[in-house]
Amino acid sequence: MLDFVQQLVSGIALGCVYGLIALGFVLVYKATEVVNFAQGDLMMLGGFFAFTFIGMLGLNYWVGFAGAVICMALFGMLAERLVVRPILGYPQFSIIMATIGLGYFLRSVAGMIWGTDDFKIETPFSQGVLRIGSLVLAYDKLSVIAATIILCALLYLFFNRTTLGTAMRASSENMLAAYYMGIPVKRVVSIVWAISAAVATCAGVLLAPITFIHSNVGLVLGLKAFPAAVLGGFGSIPGAVVGGVLIGVIESMAGFYLPQGWKDVAPYIVLLAVLLLKPEGLFGLHVRKKV
Repeated sequence: MLDFVQQLVSGIALGCVYGLIALGFVLVYKATEVVNFAQGDLMMLGGFFAFTFIGMLGLNYWVGFAGAVICMALFGMLAERLVVRPILGYPQFSIIMATIGLGYFLRSVAGMIWGTDDFKIETPFSQGVLRIGSLVLAYDKLSVIAATIILCALLYLFFNRTTLGTAMRASSENMLAAYYMGIPVKRVVSIVWAISAAVATCAGVLLAPITFIHSNVGLVLGLKAFPAAVLGGFGSIPGAVVGGVLIGVIESMAGFYLPQGWKDVAPYIVLLAVLLLKPEGLFGLHVRKKV
């Protein structure tokens, strides 16, 4: 029973990271109907920024965390302006290839600047455990879960209680109608990309106590976060987080209880089963296009 609880907490912590990356996929898709396949690499770059500020420059953890989030938010706006906006209106395949190319570019730049070694960020939660009887839970994993809950609550309040959040929701529902109502759609889309990159950075920093940061970590986790977004329902913000947690828990349990090799396969089997029964995902809305 203790092993089960420990694996469950580990799976939820890893799933929270998947969920935050998937959240970035969903935010960009809802605003622009663009699937940003560079989302995992934005997480990787944010993690390297945080490592530079905290590990190399010796800044306070929270100052370095905030600095990395701000830098990546600005980078997200820049990426949208230079890479995505010029080709909006072109076939979806062109935009998808552009984001894939952006991901390759970021991995190459990260490899040239920081090398190919693995890096770990020391956090205030890296040491210490919570003991509940015979159960031992690491603070670093609990901090990831707590931070994800806080971040999701802040995003919920932002999208539902602020004027800018309301404008973003309006743009995601009908961009043309929002434009005619006087909403600055281009600016809103830039801010969505900034929030997406900032959320990815949070995922990268939270990931650091659990595993290492390296130039290819974004590709690996991005390929797991994308199914999490699909599992939860690609247009659903809560679904992205729930899908990520499910993928993380299934992966953790399969790695512990099933033979070697099932760890990476089991989440995709569950994904296929869910999509066969509910093609729109767990929280997605079934929309039938008019022809």
